[in-house]
Formats: sequence, C-alpha cells, structure tokens
Amino acid sequence: MPHDIDPCAFSSVWAMVEHAIERYRDRVAFTSLGVRVRFGELEALSRRFASWLQHGAGIEKGDRVAIMMPNLLQYPVALFAVLRVGAVVVGTNPLYTPRELAHQLRDSGARAVIVLEPFARALEQALARSAVEVVVVSALGDLLPAPKSWLANFTVRHVRKAVPRYRLPRSIRFRRALAGGTQPLRPVALHRDDLAFLQYTGGTTGVSKGAMLTHGNLVANVEQSRAWMGAFFADEGEAAITALPLYHIFALTVNCLTFLCIGGTNHLIANPRDLTAFVRALSRLRFSVLPGVNTLFSALLDTPGFDAIDFSRLKLSLGGGMAVQRAVAQRWQEATGCPLLEAYGLTEASPAVCANPLDARRHTGTVGLPLPSTEVAVRGPAGAYLPAGEPGELCVRGPQVMRGYWNRPEATAQCLDEDGWLATGDIAAMDDRGFVRILDRKKDMILVSGFNVYPSEVEQVVTSHPGVLEAGVIGVPDERSGEAVRLVVVRRDPSLSEAALRTHCEAQLAGYKRPKSVVFAEALPKSNVGKVMRRELRERFGGPLPGRSPE
Repeated sequence: MPHDIDPCAFSSVWAMVEHAIERYRDRVAFTSLGVRVRFGELEALSRRFASWLQHGAGIEKGDRVAIMMPNLLQYPVALFAVLRVGAVVVGTNPLYTPRELAHQLRDSGARAVIVLEPFARALEQALARSAVEVVVVSALGDLLPAPKSWLANFTVRHVRKAVPRYRLPRSIRFRRALAGGTQPLRPVALHRDDLAFLQYTGGTTGVSKGAMLTHGNLVANVEQSRAWMGAFFADEGEAAITALPLYHIFALTVNCLTFLCIGGTNHLIANPRDLTAFVRALSRLRFSVLPGVNTLFSALLDTPGFDAIDFSRLKLSLGGGMAVQRAVAQRWQEATGCPLLEAYGLTEASPAVCANPLDARRHTGTVGLPLPSTEVAVRGPAGAYLPAGEPGELCVRGPQVMRGYWNRPEATAQCLDEDGWLATGDIAAMDDRGFVRILDRKKDMILVSGFNVYPSEVEQVVTSHPGVLEAGVIGVPDERSGEAVRLVVVRRDPSLSEAALRTHCEAQLAGYKRPKSVVFAEALPKSNVGKVMRRELRERFGGPLPGRSPE
C-alpha cells in the first residue's frame, strides 16, 4: 500500500466518475429489481436529467438539491446529474418525519427535492417551512422496462397501498423531466474546493449539522480506498451488495463511488429491512463484496435461507458505522468462510479513516491502520499526544477531512483546529504497530467511582453469550459510584435469565464494569442504517427500574 495518494488526481467527483465511464462503458454499473444499467447508459441518463435541471429547473452551480429516496436506479442518475451541473447534493433519509425533513431542507437552503412518491406526503407537510422551489416526484418503476414498470407501480400504489395521498401541484414527474432533457449541457467549471455534498450528522452534540464535503474530499477518499484495496481486487468487474442507503456516507463513498471507479457493479437493495427478500436477492446475485453494519450482519445470520447462499465468490465482508462485535464476526466467518473485517470512519472524514489489511484472516478487534495520506493521533484532555496503548480522543488529519459544518462556525471550531486536525469524539488507543482500537464514543463513556467504563466493551462480552441476540449499555445515576452500568438485552433464548448474564459477566469483566441492573427488551432503538442509538436508549431505559431498588 502506498504511503500517500494524489489528492489532485481529479478536479471533481464527476470528472472521476466520467473517467470510469469512458473506461468501462459496456460494463454493468448498477442493478436494481432485476434491471441492469451499464456505465454508458448511466452517463446518458444522468446527462438528460442534468440538462433538465439546468434548462428546465434553473439549477445553478452551488444550489443545494435534496435526494429523498431509497436505493433505486433513480438515485445514481439523480446524484450524478446534480453533480454535473455543479449543484450540491443533500442526502436525505426518506423515512424522516415532516419535522426532521423541514429542519434539513431549511438548514441546507435546498432549492430542489427529488422524492420517491411513497414519501411525498411527508415532503408536502415540510415544504411550507423551506425554500424549496422545484419538486421532482419519481415512481418505483420509473427506470424499469414495460410491463415490469407498470406492475411495480400498480403493486406499490394499489396492492401494498404504500403511496399516501399527497398534493404537490407544482411538481414534475421524474420520467417527464428525463424526457425534457434534450438541450446540450452548459459546461460548469468544478474545482477541488467546490462543495459537493452536505452530509447531515448528529455529530458529538446531537444537533443535526451539515458536514461540508468538497469534491476534493470525496476524490481523495475514493483514491485512498482504491489504494487500500490495491491488487486485492483485479480489474475484472467486481460486484458489491449495496444494502446501506446511498444517502449514508458509508454507502456513498465505499460502495457507489469507489466500486464505480474500479469498474465494479453495485447491486442496489431497496429495502434491506425486509430480511427475507434480502436473503432471496443474495441467493440470486453474484457478488464479491458485502459492506454493512454489525446489526445487519447479525440479522442476516438469523434469517432463514441464509445458510443456503453461495459465498464462494465473496472476497470482502466489511463492517463499519458501528463496532463489529466479536461474536457476530466469528459466526459470520463460520457461515461464509470470509472474515468480517472492520473499518473506521465518520461523516466528517468522507468517511474512511482506518481499515484492516484485506489479507487479514480473521476479525482482529481493531479498525486497522490509517489509510494513505491520513494522520491519526490519540490525545489527552489537554491536547497532549498519548503513548501507545493509552486511551484518549482520536484525532484525524488528511485530505478527506471536511471543510467544516454548514453555517455553524462555532461547532466547526470545537472539532476542527487551525492545523487541520479533526477531533472525532471517539475514544481510542493505538498499539505500537499503529493499529487503532476504538473503545467508545467520548460522550457514551461511563464513569464508575472514577473508573472509565466503555459500553462497547461490556456489549462485546454480553453478546458473546449464546442466549443474547442484541445488547446495549448505558450509564445511569448512582448515589454510591456516581454512575452505574445498565444493560439492556434482547434475548435470543427466551429462557435467558438475569442470573445467567451476571455469571457470564463476572468471569470476563472487572467488578466496576459489570452491569448493576439488567433490562430485557423486545428490541433496541436503531438508526436508519441499523446503528444502535444510545441517546434514545438512555431516554427509554435511563430511569430507575420499576418495582426495584437501585441494587
């Protein structure tokens, strides 16, 4: 692996993608619902939609355009069309409530929204509180051939009744916009410092903020990812399962952009929450890479039919977005024959920072080494660099680090210093070989009688019990120790008892790390990508246990 990459390899994200299109024009770029789109077709479709954005909607360089849809063929077409006209992509969760959506549209100043019709009702309710002028509504089957498109739209609208009534009188249909894109594109000069994406994140404070990612940030991170892959992936058309949503930075960079740039195929999974349908899709597709989050891997392992999937072509299983639990990694490798490797990143770094070497034979428990052209440091409370093995806040510097938070200079100053170091808010330790181990989020650390307890460590131990499906750990107030550890468990074995869990923890955890109270729950609160939401976990389970003393 090279020590450095050329962050100036391309002037923009579109220039990078265009280079791949010229090289791999006849290869399949994306598949969805049984339909394939080749690189050359992607270029033509995105050019037509970009033409309409320019000439029909008046979208100009720097305008913000929100894309509010799941993983369908329309997403990459809209994505690259927006980038081609020099506008800024605002990735938007289609499951947002009207309140959440209104905040993002208002905060970003979005001029246009591209939405899938099942989510148009929420958009209608949010529009009055935004500056949106242009709305494009797409149907599920818009890029499917007839009669498949008719059947898909009929099923969604009339069988599943998944399209609530909405009223967007000034909107235009996606297919009509495509048909209207007949005028030549006006050239738009794009540079590395131009803004490409506003990626919204809760950050370390919980306030939704837009991370400003430039074309240079994304180009650098794709080049870093390609260098990390090195010769592990031959130029023969690899295929990745894209189950994480494309509006999430992990899927956007690692799946969509990186695999396009190596001539690979993205198999788009529109609804990975439907695990039965997801497993059926995996049984039909040929793939070599499967990125995901820990909860997705765990859920797949427990889905009927998973054990019948052919994993003989699988080269890389990549976990990110949250800690990969050792018990899940072991089960995954036993079931697929492929180790589940862990990487680390964050929205503010486009996102990739560290990754394990691809020739690792098993889950290591670390997030690996820094990517090329990436510096990492572990710092103490006063900013001093800490020696190997000592935990502190992980800081990152490299060409993939964001410009700052959109319209939030104070929040930017709190995490990004004048020398370009980004304070991640994650507690980590680095060994003498440079491998980084993430211990937990700084804000999630529990202080028990002056000792630090990292929830992820306790969760790793608890989930190694065969009777546990999922576990979450939070801190709760305690008169004696200041804080105490509370464990929230989803059972795999209905007969699992609190006593059995306590015995399991006593053998592997020091006394101050052991749960003082245990709650059994039906499910843990998760984000749209399956990440356990500790803040909501604290809100639901942070009080005293009903009918029990703190003991």
